[in-house]
Amino acid sequence: MEPTSHPLLTDPVTEDRLLGGKIVLRQGQDGYRAGMDAALLAAACDAGTGARVLEAGCGAGGALLAAAARRPGASFTGVERDLTAAALGRHNAQLNGLSDRVEILDGDVSRPFRALDLPPFDAAMSNPPFFDDPGALRAPAPAKHGAWMADGGLSVWTNFLLKAVREGGSITIIHRADRLADILALLAPKAGSFQIRPVHPHADAPAKRVLVRALKTGKAPLQLLPALVLHPRQGAKHTPEAEAIFRGEAALPWL
Repeated sequence: MEPTSHPLLTDPVTEDRLLGGKIVLRQGQDGYRAGMDAALLAAACDAGTGARVLEAGCGAGGALLAAAARRPGASFTGVERDLTAAALGRHNAQLNGLSDRVEILDGDVSRPFRALDLPPFDAAMSNPPFFDDPGALRAPAPAKHGAWMADGGLSVWTNFLLKAVREGGSITIIHRADRLADILALLAPKAGSFQIRPVHPHADAPAKRVLVRALKTGKAPLQLLPALVLHPRQGAKHTPEAEAIFRGEAALPWL
């Protein structure tokens, strides 16, 4: 939709719709914007009734609110260091009538989890910044730097997630496919029972994303799950499976 002004931001915001219109998301026009990755992360959240779920780096709440809509029996907490995005996320929670189950805290993943003074969660999820080497790509716009660049590296995010969940709790991450080995190595000392779902742009193209789920102290063998293909080469914009996920009519289940 067309950008508008909003009292929480000095820059324009847009009002977008998620899950086939079920969620209204107001987000900055020029900063990080929730999109496909947030939708897939929310679809991969499998929290049951009564579960407490944390999202590290929740931005304006795209994945957090979509996950809450999908899982009405669970409660959700987001942590976001960008104070403006966090405030906008709290506004979005209220706008969607989810403030009773969704809270967003001002916090920084680079600080220890104990700084939040919260008990460990049943599940944690995150879409960490995709880059930790400023020389690996052209510098992003200043408004997007925090979402694209992982200060301190990917290990800061995995360490935070490992501390954030109880023993047996789940950690779900969406990231670049070429960082899969790094993700497994960083989580493996304290987590296991890995399940990996590749995400391909086309059926005949290499995976660009991976969804990784691990259990803290899990011991089961690694499982490579069927891939999700996003786009057909001809015809519709999305495959039927992907379209159902984006509309909130299907989830991305784990075994």
